[in-house]
Amino acid sequence: MSGGENIVRDEKAQLDFSKDMSYGDYLHLDEILNAQHPLSPEHNEMLFIVQHQTSELWMKLMLHELQAAIAHVAQDKLPEAFKMLARVSRIMEQLVHAWDVLATMTPPEYTAIRPYLANSSGFQSAQYRRIEFLLGNKNAAMLKPHAHRPDLLAQVDEAYRAPSLYDEALKLVQRRGIAVPASHLQRDWTQPYAADDGVKAAWLEVYRDPPKHWDLYQMAEELVDLEDAFRLWRFRHVTTVERVIGFKRGTGGTGGVSYLRKMLDVVLFPELWAVRTEL
Repeated sequence: MSGGENIVRDEKAQLDFSKDMSYGDYLHLDEILNAQHPLSPEHNEMLFIVQHQTSELWMKLMLHELQAAIAHVAQDKLPEAFKMLARVSRIMEQLVHAWDVLATMTPPEYTAIRPYLANSSGFQSAQYRRIEFLLGNKNAAMLKPHAHRPDLLAQVDEAYRAPSLYDEALKLVQRRGIAVPASHLQRDWTQPYAADDGVKAAWLEVYRDPPKHWDLYQMAEELVDLEDAFRLWRFRHVTTVERVIGFKRGTGGTGGVSYLRKMLDVVLFPELWAVRTEL
């Protein structure tokens, strides 16, 4: 048998996936690619579905990284936490650019599919709410949209009751020998975070001598990176919604753009932004 025939035979063997796991098998592509079920006759509904399904997949990865990062901060495993937080920021950048695709949907195109959405809305995303809670934006009212699904409610409630990423970062600062007010080390984690001058003073000590407090300095900058990316994600969401539906109410019952604009005012890590004025 010639060398050429051997190559052909080997190539055929490599292309036979009847016995081994294939790419599609590993990724369960049949389930994923058959999970789009448009309810309207409109061509553009597929864009709407894929946009939101892929965003949920990215949020699944974000939660995977964010939960692990919080655990690593609590265990003083900072290099691992920094890697994970950097990845979360990059995921948020992906989600920012995803709005560019949805923005190609015009108002008449969305209006044609809107009646088929009933009351379904991204406002009801359990994964998004868990992300908000893990980042410290706690709000008991946001548990209600998940009351009809006890399994999802339990997951959202767990994030609601747990210390946020910033809460764990402040505990880390205290462990490194910089005083943090006791009110911000042991508190009711279900309550929204309130800015504090004592916390600002702690971060000022870090920023005034980065070489001495290098890991805390890096922690702070990872947090700023993350909130910066999150703000862009929120802003792009607002502008896309306004571009597509104007100031109509959201399908989930919110004020739509007016509600989303209020979210732009939420500051997750206030002292890290405030110290910039003091330096």
